[in-house]
Amino acid sequence: MKHWPSQLFPVILLGLLAALTFWLQKSVNQDEARQDGKLRHDPDAMAENFVARRFDLTGHVKYRLTGPSMVHFPDDDSSLLSSPTLIAYRPNAPEITLKANNAKVTSKGETIYLWDNVTATRAATGDRPEMVARMPDLTAQPEEGFAFTSSPVEVTQGNSWVTGVGAYLDQNTSTLILQSQVRGQYIRPKAQP
Repeated sequence: MKHWPSQLFPVILLGLLAALTFWLQKSVNQDEARQDGKLRHDPDAMAENFVARRFDLTGHVKYRLTGPSMVHFPDDDSSLLSSPTLIAYRPNAPEITLKANNAKVTSKGETIYLWDNVTATRAATGDRPEMVARMPDLTAQPEEGFAFTSSPVEVTQGNSWVTGVGAYLDQNTSTLILQSQVRGQYIRPKAQP
């Protein structure tokens, strides 16, 4: 009479050993793939006191991006900037300047994420004083002429002020739209003699 459990034990043991070997091989191969450097977010270039300009079809500067330092990362073609300044120009309209402590520029410069002490300033004109909007973060799409945030915003213009949560800035039409919880005070400027 044969004992099936005693003959089945070596087959089960060999099966477990094969499964353990397969799992171990996969684990080792995954660790090697992670260490090849392709998935790391390491910089490949750095620049100090950089200036980048984008021109329109007529050759006029559309916007200018400057800063004391920039670090480029090849894995996602992004750049980190410290203390960036983005100035947008439009014919027959005041320039708009965006400043922040930090920024990230995506591949091809399509989107710029600004954070830490962000200010958006519309230059003064002959009949209007400078307008300054302050917020903790802002996403700008300079090629399209838009910027937006879902964070709290404080806007001052002369002695007038307004606050709100969320904002949409359209550089093409020189408009700033606050999205919610808006309150403020408008003080009429004194007439010029």
